Amino acid sequence: MRFAIVSQDETEIDQKDEIDKKDQMNETNHYDVAVIGAGPGGYAAAFHAADLGLRAALIDLEPQLGGVCLLRGCIPSKALLHAAKLVTDAADAEGWGIHFEKPKIDLDTLRERTKGVIGKLTKGVRTLANSRKVDLFQARATFTNPTTLTLSGPDGTKTLSCAHTILATGSRPVVPGSLKLDDPRVMDSTGALDLPGVPARLLVVGGGYIGLELGTVYEALGSEVTVVEMLPRLLNGADPDLVRPLQQRLQRRFKAIRLNTKVEKLEPRQDGIAATLTGPDGAGTETFDRVLIAVGRRANTEHLGLEHTKVAISEKGFVQVDRQLRTAEPTILAIGDVVGEPMLAHKATHEGLVAAGVIAGKQAVFDPAAIPAVVFTDPEIAWCGLTEEAANAAGQAVKVTRFPWAASGRAATVGRNDGLTKLVCDAESGRILGVGLCGAGAGELIAEGVLAVEMGAVAEDLAASIHPHPTLSETVMEAAELFHGQATHIYTPKR
Repeated sequence: MRFAIVSQDETEIDQKDEIDKKDQMNETNHYDVAVIGAGPGGYAAAFHAADLGLRAALIDLEPQLGGVCLLRGCIPSKALLHAAKLVTDAADAEGWGIHFEKPKIDLDTLRERTKGVIGKLTKGVRTLANSRKVDLFQARATFTNPTTLTLSGPDGTKTLSCAHTILATGSRPVVPGSLKLDDPRVMDSTGALDLPGVPARLLVVGGGYIGLELGTVYEALGSEVTVVEMLPRLLNGADPDLVRPLQQRLQRRFKAIRLNTKVEKLEPRQDGIAATLTGPDGAGTETFDRVLIAVGRRANTEHLGLEHTKVAISEKGFVQVDRQLRTAEPTILAIGDVVGEPMLAHKATHEGLVAAGVIAGKQAVFDPAAIPAVVFTDPEIAWCGLTEEAANAAGQAVKVTRFPWAASGRAATVGRNDGLTKLVCDAESGRILGVGLCGAGAGELIAEGVLAVEMGAVAEDLAASIHPHPTLSETVMEAAELFHGQATHIYTPKR
């Protein structure tokens, strides 16, 4: 047996080294900001926090960064919508005397191209995270107390100490209990984006933007599409005059659009999914090869250990926050879909920037005058600020001007006169309170409307701003001209 004689001084040095190692370990696992969820809101928050000099961690269950938007939402759907537009543009070209053979759809190549787009963008997000020295963790994060997170992932379990945490856990598709069916032929939006095949007959349950966008994709690829909506109109959040041109086009392309109609039940059969529909004409059963359920999304607030915090959840299941995105727990903030409507990536991104700024001690609040919404159908619909319906419901005195694209030279040159541009202005001052568009490229044009609303512009500002000719952007200028009288390309008889 061997013995070592150690002096008291040496013992104290060893103990000090051990304490230093523990302190170093604790320091390694301590962050100024930990962000749970790596979607557009989450990674924007982590990046901005790092830019402001804070030590930031970004935590997500997925091995790829980007969240639902990049992996299973905005990006793959827009890639597929682009492919769909190529098909419909080829068909529309016949009106110009240009004839193409019927397109042959190679689903494998289409899937791979879409995955390639996703892969390139996720790689870019990871590169940006590494450049900013944001620490990345693939794990499930759970609160053990307001400033401590337990991470469980492929690399095991670890604990993070966080001065502040930002919840950016997003949302997931909702499937009503009455329509839940353990059958691969019944899809939510995630399943539909995987393009399992092109069904001959597709039922889309839900006339919101997700249902209409994916219905547009499948129709272009060869499906016979039927849309069922419980409400009396499509796209309930948009003004009816903006929806009308889209609905008219879809009625020509889809097999049917059934409004005021409910899907009572779905039944699996050998020859398809039998759907019992109840509408104005009574009840009946129709059979479809696949069913897409797109009736809404639910915030992801489960399995986070929020019961160990003071974070409050509303009756609708959203995390409650103030204008600085702070929850009832002082060290925890929340952003994006998890805090409520509108569930839009760009809204989450701006909330993420505000939340990071608040943690860094900046005077920041999330109080936008206009959050743009875009439906990427054909034609597109986009709006921001106050809608005409909301103004009427509130009894607000507004003057609405509309410029039909039938009077647009650019719209005529691209064969798309089916659009509309409208402004919702304060009746007395002419201040622009809201902007709406329906037409080709509406999603790109709406940015001018957002700027006008946020800057407090009046109609005369837009009318006096020279817009290039011939462009679709001129329709915004001419809609503004109508506030004070006549637009160049429209004559309105005086009453």
